[in-house]
Amino acid sequence: MANKIERIEQEALQRYLAFEEERRVEKHAATSKERMMTRSSIINHHDNLAMERIINQSDLFPIAHLQAGLDVSKAVCRISIRNRLGQLESYGTGFLVAPNLLLTNNHVLETPEAAMYAVAEFNYEDNVQFLPLEIISFRLDPEALFITDAALDFTLVAVEETNLHTIPLTAFGYLPLLPKPGKVLEGEYVTIIQHPNGGPKAITIRENEVKFIFSDFVHYVSDTEPGSSGSPVFNDQWVVVALHHAGVPDPNEPGQWIANEGIRISSIIHHLSDKRSTLKDGRSRRLLDQLLAVVMPGSAVEPMEVGTLEADWYAGVSGYDAAFLGTGFSVPLPILGAALMEDAVQTGDGKTVLDYTHFSIAMSKSRRLAFYTAVNIDGNQLVDVKRSSDRWYFDPRIDKAYQIGPEFYRSNDIDRGHLVRRRDPNWGIGAVKANEHTFHFTNCSPQHKDFNQKTWLDLEGYLLDNARKSSMKVSVFTGPVFREDDITYRDAQIPDQFWKVEVMVKEGVSLSATAYLQTQEDLIGGNLEFVYGQFETYQVPIIQIEELTGLDFGGLRKADPLAAGRVARIQHSEDIRL
Repeated sequence: MANKIERIEQEALQRYLAFEEERRVEKHAATSKERMMTRSSIINHHDNLAMERIINQSDLFPIAHLQAGLDVSKAVCRISIRNRLGQLESYGTGFLVAPNLLLTNNHVLETPEAAMYAVAEFNYEDNVQFLPLEIISFRLDPEALFITDAALDFTLVAVEETNLHTIPLTAFGYLPLLPKPGKVLEGEYVTIIQHPNGGPKAITIRENEVKFIFSDFVHYVSDTEPGSSGSPVFNDQWVVVALHHAGVPDPNEPGQWIANEGIRISSIIHHLSDKRSTLKDGRSRRLLDQLLAVVMPGSAVEPMEVGTLEADWYAGVSGYDAAFLGTGFSVPLPILGAALMEDAVQTGDGKTVLDYTHFSIAMSKSRRLAFYTAVNIDGNQLVDVKRSSDRWYFDPRIDKAYQIGPEFYRSNDIDRGHLVRRRDPNWGIGAVKANEHTFHFTNCSPQHKDFNQKTWLDLEGYLLDNARKSSMKVSVFTGPVFREDDITYRDAQIPDQFWKVEVMVKEGVSLSATAYLQTQEDLIGGNLEFVYGQFETYQVPIIQIEELTGLDFGGLRKADPLAAGRVARIQHSEDIRL
């Protein structure tokens, strides 16, 4: 074991020196905007000083920060490593990451046999009178689940649900793991809850600067001791950002340390996700799914939920910005024709446009669907927000009678098709809020589950990826085509066709506005008998979209490369004419 730990420490030192050299030769080591946006997206919006702490302009915390630390510490335990005779060999630290799953280091629990004889000891700490609390011990259950990886130095193992004294493990809670990177930035400070030298629970708080973040590892200056291996490393929001595993030895001073190293949680989750398909035992898969259902919702199929957002989720939202593409390139919302205006849903204060974070929607009373959606996409600030659930919302600003709700989509082959794609408005500080806003019934339209969207998705992916790579801004309008002969089902009509208009500034000097049309009519037969059929996507003139929808896109007609009236079949991204 000593040789293994020494090897881990030397590997950590080599990484530290490599990162240090990389930073030395860099002219600029500024945090990318995307990482800053990701970091800010997990801040509680009631914590007004959080951003100042991140950029090292404030050390003020709400007093509740201390209570939050006590709450999360319950899930941290000492691990007593014993041999088959019950003799104590060493100590480590671990923490619960699901109702009965424990995370620690591979070098703490290297094999299922080692886990079989180990004990997880909770409450090994002193109270405010410095008197020890009663230790509550649980056996590990590696036969139920044991996943380990030497390269990332982690072990995930099941724990018995109740101990010999019938105390439930759920009394100690668990620490949810977030899969996306960017939960902490270089220059921030982290906190570590640990059992140093196998002693009572202790904490290194705040003054632990993150020095380097690279690939699978993070380096930070902190105080830890043997026995701290397997400790959770937290950011200021008590979100676990890394699994502590080694000190970085000072190459010039034997026995001294220059930093500590942890394994990034995002790397561990990625490994576990890949590992799931290799598990043969159904019980093991179910246990792992408990963890993945928390950190990667959507990995398991969940029933649709209907939720309610509080009023402050709608207060001060930006909505679609007509001036988003820059000075001289105003792109206003499409104008509803006279017949559409009569059919438009109005809010209590008389507005016909619903504003959300970075997008807006106009609704039809008769169809209970959007006439159009309009979204701004900033490729320079896109944030990868994971899908948090399958919870959808009625918009409380308009009557529910004008929104097709969950009953329509139950027990059939109809999906809720996002009109504003979930990823598109997820940029800037409001990325998480924008992601949640896309899950409104106002933003979906019925689509058959076998509606082959490959070309449509390729088109969207092509434009979004180009926006990201080129740090480009794009404005996108999307909607259904309403026809009188659209099939009726459950008191609603299902659109056969959908359209999209994409607008960007080409070469910095002129607008380019392109329109696309796709159909699902070959998938829908009479009486909603669904059949598989052919479909195609076409690039069409904007004027054709106007004729089909009754919308007026104004000056965009002049920015359309197909203004002459030609139609182009889209099979590959190379077929798009900008």
